[in-house]
Amino acid sequence: MIEDGIRVAVLLGSVRPGNYTRAAAALVVDELRGKGVHVDVIDPAEMELNLPGRGTTPDAERMQEIVRDASALVLCTPEYHGGLSSVIKLMIENMGFPSAMSGKPAALLGVAQGRIGAIKSLEMLRSICSHVGCHVMPATISVANVRKAFDEEGRVVDPAVEKSVRGLATSLLDYLHRHVCPLITIEAMARELETV
Repeated sequence: MIEDGIRVAVLLGSVRPGNYTRAAAALVVDELRGKGVHVDVIDPAEMELNLPGRGTTPDAERMQEIVRDASALVLCTPEYHGGLSSVIKLMIENMGFPSAMSGKPAALLGVAQGRIGAIKSLEMLRSICSHVGCHVMPATISVANVRKAFDEEGRVVDPAVEKSVRGLATSLLDYLHRHVCPLITIEAMARELETV
């Protein structure tokens, strides 16, 4: 199936070389691209972002543009010290005001080394995303024991984890087809009638 006009921005919340956040996000990206979806991966390791209150950067402006053009977002974070990464928070802080994320459907993906997964970081991320105006999808994916789920080259070795993470992409597309695409179609039809 080829998706026409759907664009998804995937925000990576880690800059550590060889991070597992990127490995998990790669499964979502692969699943979306396999269905013909245009995906923009936003990698903060390749960007210069300022701390809040220090103005904007060209990278931040480009990130905002990608997010504004996106049909939906996937935000990916590791869990550090019982919370979300400062990297994903910095990306959100650089989305402008009102946030470029406002009004966007958002799916959340977290990874953690511990056996309970990224539950705490995902709760925080859900709260922040809702506060800036995202429509956060109810089902989030938390990968526990991430070092056992992926090998050192970033390849998934746990079939259950692979199915779950790829399912996040499918759920996001289902949401877009049920709730967002019909609205776009109705709006286009209404505009067409106005010109007749």
